[in-house]
Amino acid sequence: MPIQSDDVSDLSFISKPIGDLFGQLPVNPDDYARCLLSEDQIGFYKANGYLTQVRVLTDEQCNRILDEYKRFLLWNSNDEKSYGKNDAHRLNFPEKSLLYEYHSNQSDDPNNVVTHMLGHWRISPLFHDLIFIPTVTVPASQLLAAFHSSKQPLVPVQFWHDQLFAKPAYQGGQVAWHQDYSYWTRTVPMQHITVHIALDDQTEENGTIHYVPGSHRWHRMQDGKEVPLPITDIDFKDMDSVKKILTEEEIEQFQPLPSLLKKGHASFHHPLTIHGSYPNRSSSARRSAVLNYFVEGTQSNTDEPLLHGIPKISRGEPLNSRFFPLVFDPKWM
Repeated sequence: MPIQSDDVSDLSFISKPIGDLFGQLPVNPDDYARCLLSEDQIGFYKANGYLTQVRVLTDEQCNRILDEYKRFLLWNSNDEKSYGKNDAHRLNFPEKSLLYEYHSNQSDDPNNVVTHMLGHWRISPLFHDLIFIPTVTVPASQLLAAFHSSKQPLVPVQFWHDQLFAKPAYQGGQVAWHQDYSYWTRTVPMQHITVHIALDDQTEENGTIHYVPGSHRWHRMQDGKEVPLPITDIDFKDMDSVKKILTEEEIEQFQPLPSLLKKGHASFHHPLTIHGSYPNRSSSARRSAVLNYFVEGTQSNTDEPLLHGIPKISRGEPLNSRFFPLVFDPKWM
């Protein structure tokens, strides 16, 4: 059962699935094996920095998650303010204190709305169990292993944090081009992966996620170390702001491709792969669930809390706490 924390049920105390989102528990080795990617899929990821159209949820699972999704959305609120990580207490549901961050609109333009939040896995049983689903964690393990120094086909995977991105019909906003690890340098080494799950069919009209093939090789040198590109627009205002810091060669290679994800399908991308999405001007919402992971043993690179409201982990210490559970281990197969 969930543990009560400050009079709220905090599901982070439970480091395994608790419901029936993906069938009978516990998951057996054959269930994991059925989720393995092909060598061609792994090869595409290594060459391009992303992989699309991996079926991870059934339509029924998507519909259940969307029903849960609705209680987190405040599009009907009269208050269009964007709430940051220190303003979550202003929301109107009791579990709000467990969120790491909430923006009713990440943009400062009320006509371009992107609802964005982190930490809902601690609140919702469905979103809690989603982080453990083998159709996501097994491919994540394979793709992390493809760039990991161990040279093993699979590596143990820990959960980093979740995100919800929702773009309402007609006025859904853009998400400017960026590399995820630019926001995550507080964790080292760079051995992360992002999984973007489409809960609605994504089209160019409704703002599907786009990727720049090969951009996972783009970095800069600082104090003799490779670092990601700097953050150029934290509020999504300027879609092309990243181009101001690209080299001529990178500009020539900057040729984004739409993922056009189908409902229940996911894209997996490298932490340096440049990606973004254009506004939703269609007549229906574009909603997605994002899961971020890293290889077991990833360490803190700061003496500040890694996420809002959780205990700090000292610089150099591995991220071993209930907030970063082990979601897949090759020993389970």
